[in-house]
Amino acid sequence: MAAKKTASNILVWGILVLLVVGLGGFGVTNFGGNIRSIGKVGDVPIDIQTYARQLTQEIGAFEAQMGQQISITQAEAFGLPTVVQGQVIAAAALDNEAQRIGLSVGDDQVRADILGTSGFVGINGTFDREAYRFALQRNGWTEAEYEALIRAEAARDLLRRAVLGGVGTPASYSDAYAAYLGEQRSFAQIILAAEDLAEPVGQPDEAALEAYYSDNPAAYTLPEAREITYAWLSPDMLTDEIEVSEDDLRALYDDRLVLYQRPERRLVERLVYPDQASADAAKARLDAGEITFEDLVEARGLELSDIDLGDVTRDELGAAGAAVFALTSPGVAGPADTDLGPALFRMNAVLLAQNTPFEDARDELAEDLAQDAARRRVTDLSAEMDDLLAAGATLEELAEETPMQLGTLRFDSRSEEDIAGYPAFRQAAEAVQEGDFPELADLEDGGIFALRLDGIVAPELQPLDAVRDQAIADWQEEQTRQRLGQEAEGLKARLEAGEAIGDLGRIVETTETARRDGISPPLLAETVFAMQPGNARVLELGETVRLVQLTGVTPADPADPDLAPSLQQLGQQTAQQIQQDIFARFSEELTRQGGLELDQAAINAVHSQIQ
Repeated sequence: MAAKKTASNILVWGILVLLVVGLGGFGVTNFGGNIRSIGKVGDVPIDIQTYARQLTQEIGAFEAQMGQQISITQAEAFGLPTVVQGQVIAAAALDNEAQRIGLSVGDDQVRADILGTSGFVGINGTFDREAYRFALQRNGWTEAEYEALIRAEAARDLLRRAVLGGVGTPASYSDAYAAYLGEQRSFAQIILAAEDLAEPVGQPDEAALEAYYSDNPAAYTLPEAREITYAWLSPDMLTDEIEVSEDDLRALYDDRLVLYQRPERRLVERLVYPDQASADAAKARLDAGEITFEDLVEARGLELSDIDLGDVTRDELGAAGAAVFALTSPGVAGPADTDLGPALFRMNAVLLAQNTPFEDARDELAEDLAQDAARRRVTDLSAEMDDLLAAGATLEELAEETPMQLGTLRFDSRSEEDIAGYPAFRQAAEAVQEGDFPELADLEDGGIFALRLDGIVAPELQPLDAVRDQAIADWQEEQTRQRLGQEAEGLKARLEAGEAIGDLGRIVETTETARRDGISPPLLAETVFAMQPGNARVLELGETVRLVQLTGVTPADPADPDLAPSLQQLGQQTAQQIQQDIFARFSEELTRQGGLELDQAAINAVHSQIQ
């Protein structure tokens, strides 16, 4: 049942994605002529529209992650078309195998899948044929074509379940992980810091300092730097020139009134029942403590996400508003009548009313308007600046003739001040070559810039006098660490000679039965779990040196309830990975057996449309 529900959810998600992309206009693109596929596996063609939609979706998801648009050339560089081609080829291979063995589903299953698609549900909560027809028309599908798509996906799911049924995490893997994660260690440690030395290290003499400086040149060498001249213009540079009218402020306030004037709201979930008797019985069991609200949701075959109404006002809840808003703390109200039937309402949080008068919002509104106007002004000016650069103007001339500001910078990997803090500028500064002509580029805040590389400064060892204070501090730190290490080694020798760690005359910290994830920092945990009982080690950690002795090992208890969540998560993740690997190999073998043919011209046609 769970597998069927998961497959149904995946199917619905896939359908909705195709609808969203199709309604965006791409799905109706005509690639011309008789080009209907980008290739085939066996006798099954790989539909060109399906490839186009999935590629557009993949690029859109990548752009959302990157926070910027990319071209098809960039998408190809990132391997996105290859990923999508792998997906549609695998689907075609499964379809080909399903046809070969005569695997299909009946009309009843196809009908159930279509009727259960939320995108085809009308305002009355039931299937709306007009919405169904309109969605298919917008995507260029006939009902027969769409139903064939649903039937094919259902057949693929049958194949998936047949191949992956019973595939889980091997018991030996789970046992090994449980032993690793659940094992506990007890240890004692003496922590030595600078104040534990009998005498501070003091100041180095000149010979010692010069020797240390000579032995550590990398610490005092400036990295390669780039001498950059730049001109830039940010919206902030123009905001003082922007005058904002009172009418514009009032208009923006009115536009944002929903943000400044919000009635009291509640975070609500609604669980609908087919009749009053069922709703009353559910509420009675809930009040008696026989069942939780989550159990009621599951009993209806739903998930919490299916019944979530978000934040709603009293009026939006209709007849149920009074009962829900009578709750002052989280709880369940109802049953109450709704358009869909009697329902229980769980209120999860109270969101107080918000009333921000115009006077209190004025400064924020003025800043937003000025920034918006300044960004538009920068955009308007950029065309003029582009023309000047194209005509051969220097950055100096650009700064004289436009509002752009001129600056110079010795740029290296540590530069962060002013314009060097913008990722776009840093990327351009690292890529520019001597002789490149300045080009206008955008900054993340709506500003623009152009830059020129004037020269490259090779890495340079700074003279001792320029870094004397730092060199002294570094020498003192090294000497302190060395002396603490010598002290810890002396204590370790006494331990190994038979003395107890508590008899060494130092403060001892003990840790009993701690797991790996309960020991910090990680290097200490790694050290402790690599030791044998009774062993001692000297370990440098930050500004301290530690003498650590392992005092006990407690094997993992597989029945430990604290391990159950981690083991369950591991089992799910590992099983999913194994299933993915098995199914990938299965799809590859089906592709090989069926025979793959790709039409590069058709693929190029799709890419040119996206371009």
